[in-house]
Amino acid sequence: MIAIDTYIEEFSTKINQDQNQPWELVHNLEPIIEGMIAELDDDFIIDNSIAIHKTAKIESNVILKGPIIIGKDCFIGANSYLRNGVILGESARVGTSCEIKSSIIFDHSAVAHFNFIGDSIIGSHVNFEAGSITANHFNERENKAIFVLYEADVINTGVHKFGALIGDGTKIGANAVLSPGTLLPRKSIVKRLELIEQVSVNSSDE
Repeated sequence: MIAIDTYIEEFSTKINQDQNQPWELVHNLEPIIEGMIAELDDDFIIDNSIAIHKTAKIESNVILKGPIIIGKDCFIGANSYLRNGVILGESARVGTSCEIKSSIIFDHSAVAHFNFIGDSIIGSHVNFEAGSITANHFNERENKAIFVLYEADVINTGVHKFGALIGDGTKIGANAVLSPGTLLPRKSIVKRLELIEQVSVNSSDE
């Protein structure tokens, strides 16, 4: 079992769930968020399963498809698209023309612009430079099952869509690509234009 707390310090205090495998969490994120919305206080404006903190700033032409929680002092840039269950922690920033799908982004993390974050759990103080993405599906493979590498073991997630688990303080360079099933420990560095593929094609085809 992958201990998400080893990647994200505040995970258990912010997301009180028994589902320890990250791909299980993102696949069940919508009902989890619905339950969390029901417990929010009057600092949030709630409408149609979308909860927005009164201090959050959302620019023009942003599309929100609930359930979504947008935390205190968040910023979402123009023309961004959030859907299928999204949580933005306190002071999280999403730049212009980004898509966030079925993901949690913890406090003080930033997604610059022209990024895609799909089916992922992003720790606090993480920074995505422009154009970097978390790929969440193996379009090119006949066997689309996603495997992850954890403590030298290759684990079959049993799902066809899972992006990444990214530890606190990680920095992702511009136009970098995290392949489906990427696990990055705290304070990782991904260089600009780098491709992260932790499980080989041969391993995933077994």
